[in-house]
Amino acid sequence: MRSIRARLTLAWTAASIGSLFVFSLALLAVRREILFQLLEQRVQVEAEHIVEAINLARTTGTEPVFGQSDPLAARSVGQRMGAFLSMLDGYVLVQDSTGYDIYASPQVQALTTSDRDLFSEAARRSRAGDVMQQVTLFNDHVLLAARDVPLSDNARYRVYAALSTGEIDDALESIASTMVVVSPFLVAVSVLFAWIISGRVFRPIDRIIDQVEAITDGRSLHRRLAIGAAGEELARLSATLNAFIERIETSFGALRRFTADASHELKTPLTVMRADVERAMHPASSETDQAVALEEALQQVTRMADLVDSLLTLARADEGRFDLYREPVELAPLCREVVETARLLGEDAGLVILAPHFENAEVLGDLTRLRQLFLNLVTNAIKYTPRGGTVEITLHRDEQVVRLAVRDTGIGIAAADLPYVFERFWRADRVRSRASERGGFGLGLAISHWIALAHGGTLDVQSRLARGSTFTVTLPLAGAPGSGMTGEYQSVVNSTEGAIDMSGMLTSD
Repeated sequence: MRSIRARLTLAWTAASIGSLFVFSLALLAVRREILFQLLEQRVQVEAEHIVEAINLARTTGTEPVFGQSDPLAARSVGQRMGAFLSMLDGYVLVQDSTGYDIYASPQVQALTTSDRDLFSEAARRSRAGDVMQQVTLFNDHVLLAARDVPLSDNARYRVYAALSTGEIDDALESIASTMVVVSPFLVAVSVLFAWIISGRVFRPIDRIIDQVEAITDGRSLHRRLAIGAAGEELARLSATLNAFIERIETSFGALRRFTADASHELKTPLTVMRADVERAMHPASSETDQAVALEEALQQVTRMADLVDSLLTLARADEGRFDLYREPVELAPLCREVVETARLLGEDAGLVILAPHFENAEVLGDLTRLRQLFLNLVTNAIKYTPRGGTVEITLHRDEQVVRLAVRDTGIGIAAADLPYVFERFWRADRVRSRASERGGFGLGLAISHWIALAHGGTLDVQSRLARGSTFTVTLPLAGAPGSGMTGEYQSVVNSTEGAIDMSGMLTSD
């Protein structure tokens, strides 16, 4: 396949040849028109010269016409007038009022009989004045002009002057020959010019290709393309590629962190399971020791199952494979169920669970997924709030949205860590994990964030270290823009994050 440079050069060459051809035709047409106008002027001037010569001869008393010795012979002009008329160019014919030829130039006399008849017939049909008549002879084309020279009331001379159009044809052939000779050189220059210019145009693109090839090795994603002058198409292309590379770099970094964190989370329970199984299989182990070892191994298996289930959930979310069953959901009853569960969990943890303000609201959503979202937030608040603390759950309804807020007096999150709260496996310095009796995987908030986005809402956090945190879920009311459709399965794909297929299992951070 030809390169773009070659195709552009070919297109430029074809356009140049076409333009040159059109220009040549236009030049020939304009030149022909100009030459015809000049020829017409010459013919008119020629006819006027004949008329002036005859009038001058009449005024000086030298009548140009005289009788022959033979009265039946045709009359002719005098010797001096004949000498003058013979000096004129082209075809000259003078006739008296009876139609006899009293003078015929040598060119007219040299015509063949058929051409002489054609010329005489055209002369008789022509009208005196500025009207030109074209006469086609056997070997020539002429322009004919006629003039009348009055002699008396009933007598007059008819003067005819004609010039050949051969000069026009010769001039046009000369121009055409010149264009034929010059055109190959012009086309060659055009091809060379197009090839050089296209090369200069594509040189920056070649540099961009080289830079992108150097970056795509996977180890140089930190590099960026040089951006040229603002407003140029290549500058926009470079800026777009830089943004694309930046997104790829972010995705690669997240993938590396995800792989490392997942490997770390799986490595510890696998190590514990191996130790428990080896202890249970040891010949010196008692039945009690074996039972304890198997129970610990079972706990680790359960923990790994939870982790794998959460990973599969997020993996399906990235692929956009999930369905939400949307139906009208009353949030007040759902929140009361969550509060009851929270009080049961908080009683063992020595916490106070408050629910001071509930405003009922209806949203279009998946009841199971919304329950999972609210329980995730509540259990996180309980896990990371020290004994004696407080967890407060409120539900407020606005004009278009409803907000569920979960506030705690727990350990809080540093301001520098807030942008990463919803990332997978994120735990700030592992403090949150170490502060709880059972550490999480760092996936609960990521899944909660997905659920909120899938329902057309948001999940926000405000926190201060050692002061507590507030997680707020904002969902559109039923009938509000972005609330979705009622009573049917539909695929929900978030425009920036992807989508999620929940497994129905509670996963806490």
